[in-house]
Amino acid sequence: MSDSPTSLPTDPQDAQAEHKRLAEEIRAHDKRYYENDAPTVSDAEYDALRKRLIAIEAEYPELITPDSPTQKVSGAPSEKFAKSKHGVPMLSLDNAFDAEDVEDFVGRVRRFLNLKPDDSIAFTAEPKIDGLSANLRYEKGRFVLGLTRGDGEIGENVTANLRTIVDIPHVLKGEGIPDLIEIRGEVYMGHEEFRAFNAGQEAAGKPIAPNPRNLAGGSLRQLDAEITRSRHLHFFAYAWGENTSLPADTQMGMVEAMRAWGFVTNPRMKRVNSPEEMVAYHTALETERALLGYDIDGVVYKVDRIDLQRRLGYVSRAPRWAIAHKFPAEQATTLLNGIDIQVGRTGKLTPVAKLEPVTVGGVVVSNATLHNEDFIHGVDSAGNSVRDGNDIRIGDTVVVQRAGDVIPQIVRVVVEKRSADSKPFEFPETCPVCGSHAVREEGESDRRCTGGLICAAQQVERLRHFVSRNAMDIEGLGEKQIQAFFELNEMREPADIFRLQRKEEGQLQRLKNREGWGETSARNLFAAIDDARTRSVNRVLFALGIRHIGEINAKRLMRHYGSIENLRAAARTAVMPDASVKGDKGNEAWQEMVDVPGIGSIVAEAVVDFFQEPKNDPALDSLLAELKPEPMEEVARDTPVAGKTVVFTGTLEKMTRDEAKAQAERLGAKVSGSVSKKTDVVVAGPGAGSKLTQATALGIQVLTEDEWLALVG
Repeated sequence: MSDSPTSLPTDPQDAQAEHKRLAEEIRAHDKRYYENDAPTVSDAEYDALRKRLIAIEAEYPELITPDSPTQKVSGAPSEKFAKSKHGVPMLSLDNAFDAEDVEDFVGRVRRFLNLKPDDSIAFTAEPKIDGLSANLRYEKGRFVLGLTRGDGEIGENVTANLRTIVDIPHVLKGEGIPDLIEIRGEVYMGHEEFRAFNAGQEAAGKPIAPNPRNLAGGSLRQLDAEITRSRHLHFFAYAWGENTSLPADTQMGMVEAMRAWGFVTNPRMKRVNSPEEMVAYHTALETERALLGYDIDGVVYKVDRIDLQRRLGYVSRAPRWAIAHKFPAEQATTLLNGIDIQVGRTGKLTPVAKLEPVTVGGVVVSNATLHNEDFIHGVDSAGNSVRDGNDIRIGDTVVVQRAGDVIPQIVRVVVEKRSADSKPFEFPETCPVCGSHAVREEGESDRRCTGGLICAAQQVERLRHFVSRNAMDIEGLGEKQIQAFFELNEMREPADIFRLQRKEEGQLQRLKNREGWGETSARNLFAAIDDARTRSVNRVLFALGIRHIGEINAKRLMRHYGSIENLRAAARTAVMPDASVKGDKGNEAWQEMVDVPGIGSIVAEAVVDFFQEPKNDPALDSLLAELKPEPMEEVARDTPVAGKTVVFTGTLEKMTRDEAKAQAERLGAKVSGSVSKKTDVVVAGPGAGSKLTQATALGIQVLTEDEWLALVG
């Protein structure tokens, strides 16, 4: 996989770009998993992305920010429900995948506590339930508030729905009940209830749920609590949060107290005393897995003594005193009947295996991800074998697993059953949707469509980017409006936005008369569109959505070339180096682009690919005919901050962050998003966090907003 921790970027700008990409990708996966209950990658793929991000931050600590996925708990509360703050944050767990990882975990705990070789330490081991975490608040023994985990700090208020779960007592019984305590555990659906639900769906001709976890998540988030009640969810209690007192001094003792108060706790929880006992428990539980009646995806180990848990504490998003030991995925054998190429909303070509349907882990699987063309060929992006050197071919017998028990993938080819006349799969070099060239960048495993302006698979996403705040900033054209215009075939390419009023005037159904619109909103939209015709040329370039062309690179290129037309002419004549010819550096136009400060070969290649794709020309010509872009603002050279690198952090009170950045750039400064040894000035407003701490540690000049304004006049 290309996101392995090896081959880290050597250039800080490349590292920053990859860090941003990985962070955005991980956040998107978190949203699909935690908020939508619809993951699109396996646990292994997700873990590889996180490992890569952690490795980059270890090499470039200046990239670590408070909102990095490595510093926060995954997920966010839904907008459907009221939100409440947890008394104590609900953190996630780090993962172990084999016996060596478990030994490393125990070793870290012993070293942190400075234990001697003959000092004993006990752990608890319990099944890791594949469900949704919930936090139940009890005051004077009464259940008063129930939240989902959310982002770890704030969760969704689903109290009414949680009250319908029979395993959750409304009033605690017994002795030792604190005045206030948060009880934490997992909401899940049993196999019997899951099968009954799907049988009812099939009988009614409705879609069936793919697995119990997704169904449990959707059931808990119903706006009607009676629907939740009808789904017969369950709850295992296993932890606690905010409290006024605890009735026990061990993890095991606390779980026993919860059971006495009326909660259902897992009877398979036990105390273990060594890595060997932990792994033995894990192995035994895996053999019983299919007989439990509910889904689990591993084992959770916790230091038993609560005083040691407190000493160990936490690191970023996870406790030091606990770890999740995941199970390997379940597998089955079937036939590969075909390979479809799907084009994502960002132009990525993803191969999907069409399988002879087979049951894996209780779910019928007919499709499996093939990731990219390197995976099909049995190699990684560096050409190293990832599957015993075997490629994947149509007609092969393959072993399929549900990685992380969610996303099916092919793990092995049964080569001895391969037909003698089978042929390697030829990955397309053109987009199956629009016919544009599909290219791979150096060091990348993914092939992407270059028809960014005309590819139907990408058009909605491209249009959303085009009108976004830092691009053309067209107010009134949000995601819903763009989708509606797209479905009416009124908005397919950027130029259509500027032709909208002319088209609308010739139609019987005027925009102002449509549902959701009125005369004022229609007039405001057309005014915003007209205003965008004169956006600065660098924002127009950024709005085109060319890969690797963010706001900074758009400014660099437009500062050098001056206009979109000049850049296009240069890109069309550019000849990239021939890798098979030693010492070839490409032609003069290519060298000029590569030599633009801060650009380099990866960005230049993306620009050349975009402008050399002939299918983009009509859409680009139509767009430029509608615009009168303003030239970039002149950069001052004789200011107190010219040539300096500036970082803004915290809340600015006299101007927005975007205004501050634009001001600094006009004055010749370079604005960065992270603090490093190359930073000259940090402007810190109220609420400044890690960036201010880093700046102080590095001895960088720190200014208040007023001091900055005084400096720049």
